[in-house]
Amino acid sequence: MIDNSLSIIILAAGKGTRMKSTLPKVLHKVAGREMINLVIDSAKQLKPKNITIVVSEDVLEFKDRIINEHPSIKINFIVQQEKLGTGHAVKIALEKIKKDIAQKCLILYGDTPLLSSKNIQNIADKLSDSQLCIAAFNCFENNMYGRLVVDKQQNLLKIVEFKDANFQEKQITLCNSGILGVAGTNIFDLVSQIKNNNNSKEYYLTDIVGIAKSQNLKIGYNIIDEQEVLGVNSKFELSKVEAIKQKQLRQKMMDSGVTIIDPNSVFFSFDTKIGQDCIIYPQVFFGNGVEIGNNVEIKSFCHLENTKIGHNSAIGPYARIRPQVDIGNNCKIGNFVEIKKSQIADNVKINHLSYVGDCEIGENSNIGAGTITCNYDGVNKYKTKIGKNSFIGSNCALIAPVTIADNCLIGAGSTINKNVEDGDLAIARSKQVNIKNGTKKLAKVK
Repeated sequence: MIDNSLSIIILAAGKGTRMKSTLPKVLHKVAGREMINLVIDSAKQLKPKNITIVVSEDVLEFKDRIINEHPSIKINFIVQQEKLGTGHAVKIALEKIKKDIAQKCLILYGDTPLLSSKNIQNIADKLSDSQLCIAAFNCFENNMYGRLVVDKQQNLLKIVEFKDANFQEKQITLCNSGILGVAGTNIFDLVSQIKNNNNSKEYYLTDIVGIAKSQNLKIGYNIIDEQEVLGVNSKFELSKVEAIKQKQLRQKMMDSGVTIIDPNSVFFSFDTKIGQDCIIYPQVFFGNGVEIGNNVEIKSFCHLENTKIGHNSAIGPYARIRPQVDIGNNCKIGNFVEIKKSQIADNVKINHLSYVGDCEIGENSNIGAGTITCNYDGVNKYKTKIGKNSFIGSNCALIAPVTIADNCLIGAGSTINKNVEDGDLAIARSKQVNIKNGTKKLAKVK
């Protein structure tokens, strides 16, 4: 059920110049998912009335893609043409949704992808007895975050930006994440009073603390873990966030019953699903859309993406499983096997050195070493169908479109370009000719 008392604004219009990329900053990925989508993922778990995203012009071309990722929530987009600060960004967002603003309004950032829905909820809950709540964190290292100035009773007095802070204020360890919640009845008035009387001539959203204080509004703050509010402004910072996210995903997998022999060498996607009693060997990469059943072994140096694998199967080592592959139960996919856009039924063995593309393989069939499906003629791609209980000998080329029925045997070294009927033995290779003393005769010719 939608929470009609909650609106969420996500600020995502930063230029991201330090990323040194033509891709907008918030579209860079962490664990295979765009940062902005990770923030929306967490935010939408609260089921807000609406989400408004303030973006730069270059993000608009990705608008439909972002909306399609989140069909269950209403998302508004607004462009911040002039970069006049966070206060200005919120102001133009409020102008967009002024008739649709909820009782509580949360301000998040599109480049803080580790923020959990739990802490977003905590900020929202704080607004039940406060008009303003700041998400803060403790940092004991040198940094350039804004500081929370509190009195002896730990009441929040103001937030000062680092570049505007004096020496004493810079020694404060309680830092501002930028994330905050404001009561819907107060947010328009507070934001409208923000001035740009500072060194950067920008409208700082954090100034609403002092404004709220002058109006005797109740102000609270919620301390959360620093890692959750890490912002990304460079490729180095992106790598730090990726490392934290991967550590979280590995822990989640092991807590759910997955054995990971060397966690630091295994990389998961945000949506990887793995069943119980699976074993993941070192140096394995999971791309987006991988679902694995129970009692599966993924051996070293495998790369999987957009793939489903049934129970009790073994993959690798050195297997590449590309998108749109569905592997059944009790299958063996061995070393140096590549599979793409194929359906592999139960009890199939493709043990080594094969390429299987655009293919259907029935139950209990065996694909010999070095076999390839020739699925592409340079213009179009075609399908290969292999039935149940069939045996494809080593080093065969199956030229699609071709169908090999049930209970067939294909002789090693065959090139098959015609359909093979049920129970048939097919051999398609040139006759071997041995020339007596041929090497000597050839040497004389040379």
